[in-house]
Amino acid sequence: MNPKPTRRDALDNRERILTVAREAIAASSTASLTAIAKQAGVGIGTLYRHFPTRETLILELYRHDIQHLIDRAPVLLAEHPPLAALRLWLEEVAHYGRLKYGVAEVIHAATDGGADDEYFAPFVAAIDVLLKAGAADGSLKSGIDPEDVLLQLSVLWRIDPARPGSEARAGRILELIVDGLRATP
Repeated sequence: MNPKPTRRDALDNRERILTVAREAIAASSTASLTAIAKQAGVGIGTLYRHFPTRETLILELYRHDIQHLIDRAPVLLAEHPPLAALRLWLEEVAHYGRLKYGVAEVIHAATDGGADDEYFAPFVAAIDVLLKAGAADGSLKSGIDPEDVLLQLSVLWRIDPARPGSEARAGRILELIVDGLRATP
């Protein structure tokens, strides 16, 4: 028996909920599901039909956003020299880190601290693609472990976006990371 296809309006509702939720949770990790539903123009029942729990909604945002970052690495490499592509990609990761702040515990718990995260290997592979391209053109050191870079990036998830100067701090940290990866600092 074939499952019933999802109606267009249901897909539109789902996308609207995700768009509103991304902005609402970025603004406040305690944003209520009721407020998200209202702002998305759907009833709370519709929100719960798509996302039965707050954690389900947060994990769907995580999956969407992390896949976007994975997909961006080769696109940026096709459009920019490797060092510039890496810098632009890291800036997108930093932006994502600001969105993730406050909900990291939910993601961490749901993925068993990353051990069960289906996106871990593809994310590390995206970093590796950027690093190898930079090593090949001589702009980055060769032999860098992409998991080491990921560990460095994890500090971005700890920067409270509500604190004054948080964006500048993230920029400085990214600069330190990039400087450490350059073949010639």
